[in-house]
Amino acid sequence: MTKGQKKLVYNEVKEFSFLDELIVWSKEKSFTYWIIVICSWLSVSLAFYHLFVAVYGTPEGRSFRSVHLSVMMILAVFIYPLFRQSLKDPIFIVNDKNNFLRLAGFFYDLLIILMILFVQLWTIWDIETFTLRYGDKYIGDIIVGSILLYLVLDGTRRAVGWAMVFVAVFFMMHALFAHKFFGFFYGPPTNLAKYIDTLFMTSDGIFGIPLYVASTYIVLFIIFGGILIRSGVGRFFVDLAIALTGHRTGGPAKAAVVASGMTGTVYGSAVANVVTTGSFTIPLMKNYGYRAKFAAAVEACASSGGQITPPIMGAAAFIMAEFLEAPYSYVILAAIIPAFLYFTTIYFMVHVEAEKHGIEKIDKSMLPNIFEVLKGGWHMLLSLVVLMGLLIYGYTAMKAGFWAIVSVIILSFFKKNTRMTVIDLLGAFESGIKSTVPVTIACACAGIIIGSVFVSGLGLKFTQSVIELSGGMLFPLLCLTAISAIILGMGMTTTAVYITVAALIVPSLIQSGIIPVAAHMFAFYFGVVSTITPPVALASFAGAAIAKSPPMSTAVESSKVGIAKYIVPFAFIYNPSLLMEGPILISIYSLFSVLLAYWSMTLGLEGWLNGALNIYKRLLSIASSIFLLIPPLETFFQISGFYLNGLGLILLALIYLLQGKLNFNYVSSK
Repeated sequence: MTKGQKKLVYNEVKEFSFLDELIVWSKEKSFTYWIIVICSWLSVSLAFYHLFVAVYGTPEGRSFRSVHLSVMMILAVFIYPLFRQSLKDPIFIVNDKNNFLRLAGFFYDLLIILMILFVQLWTIWDIETFTLRYGDKYIGDIIVGSILLYLVLDGTRRAVGWAMVFVAVFFMMHALFAHKFFGFFYGPPTNLAKYIDTLFMTSDGIFGIPLYVASTYIVLFIIFGGILIRSGVGRFFVDLAIALTGHRTGGPAKAAVVASGMTGTVYGSAVANVVTTGSFTIPLMKNYGYRAKFAAAVEACASSGGQITPPIMGAAAFIMAEFLEAPYSYVILAAIIPAFLYFTTIYFMVHVEAEKHGIEKIDKSMLPNIFEVLKGGWHMLLSLVVLMGLLIYGYTAMKAGFWAIVSVIILSFFKKNTRMTVIDLLGAFESGIKSTVPVTIACACAGIIIGSVFVSGLGLKFTQSVIELSGGMLFPLLCLTAISAIILGMGMTTTAVYITVAALIVPSLIQSGIIPVAAHMFAFYFGVVSTITPPVALASFAGAAIAKSPPMSTAVESSKVGIAKYIVPFAFIYNPSLLMEGPILISIYSLFSVLLAYWSMTLGLEGWLNGALNIYKRLLSIASSIFLLIPPLETFFQISGFYLNGLGLILLALIYLLQGKLNFNYVSSK
């Protein structure tokens, strides 16, 4: 891509499904081929099974979750084989010294699959009798339950990584051998039979809320996203973003922010979003003068924001709704203003960076025509309208997800460029199931953590200890929660981090007087922020690989560009009106006040406003942002928050005055 091109064209990266692999398969029908056939058949069958259940209702809850988990674990074994890079790798290569390892891994995988089938058969053969045995501590159930624990840990190692395995094993060991621990963790041990009984037989362990949500809502929404991507919505979002913002100051980066924000709601994975849209937006930003690490940071921050952006916010948001015992629409409503603030702050950063370094605009002649773009794909957005409308109307997330899938399939046939073949549709179903594998297994493993905390009583003890450690003060308590979530997020998925923090620390926040939705949203945000926070910032590292910038310095830059993600949670804790709690007029007032605060903070961090800001003006900008962030209904030092907000606005106007830029059209004119 160069400036010499007549038009900017985004060539969407298509993720190959198993069906796509089979269609282009040119080799002989090897053993690997039939494994791919099995994976494809299992994935498509499970997708149709979930669609059927969405229409006619779930069968007996325990058997339904067990079927879902079993198929997901079998797929995990096939997709992430032992001692092979992928399922497409041959099991035996003539004269290869690693044949023994590959063969050993293959037979181990077969054994794991047989164990999964055995556990599944044991569970659902006579589900009523199985359920009634709870509390009997039947030796057969203890053995089978122990096998399932091992299988979940093995699946977690394959699909999620070792970090979550270590966390789960720690809590397991603590529950069983608490008397061997010391200090805070010392306590009475849990009998093995009781422990397995709880984690295997009840809904307080593996088959608890996380797995329930994964097997009902999440899988349907991921399939919905998969169909949208297959229909070309990702390309539509990028083209629309470029058409809307490309001609403005910092246009390439602003397009990246808008495009990645929109596609992120569909992808659900920050890294996947960076790899797809970033392959276009990062070179575009670099080509127009943005620093390599800044371009990668912008893409990483925008892509990671997809998980906090309604209407599709990822697995953790659905689990949050269950924890809150509230409809999913309630979570969506609460997330609107924080998500808007986050993306607007990145937009501010991009704008000031462009002015500071004299970044060129994209010539209008190179931009796609906005009317042509809308003409080609606007109808696909109606599926999001259907989804939101059904949720607001009161439909369950499961029903809304199903009808959203139906609507996007129907709508895709309205235009030739979005029309899908049967293979495309089946491939989307299959890709959705494949994307759900790590989420489901992470939820099952999170169930082990929650169950272990429940039987050991560590949760209550942890809550009291965290409150004592913070000295009963709210801000230290919030900082401890944030640090815990970021540390856990270094090796775990957002969903797993959120569930763990929700089980251990969120109760202490609620006990301290924070409203439940704010407490849970706080944990959720800091679970997401780990993707851009050093030293393990996967989204930033993915962007750095495309931009060819140093990974760690890119992660540091991401922390600066995405600073709103660190501040917004504290803002809505102290000012719940940002979560649509309380009078709507106060929420609107708080929105504009915080927007001005983030603009002032951007000026202070970047040190630029129509010219360089000296240290005093930068400090003045930071002070202005602090005053503007103060909740309007709170009183500090006997001064109303409204007055302090006014002081912040006066300081911001003073900076403009001192810079000779007292022009309120400054931002909009660009």
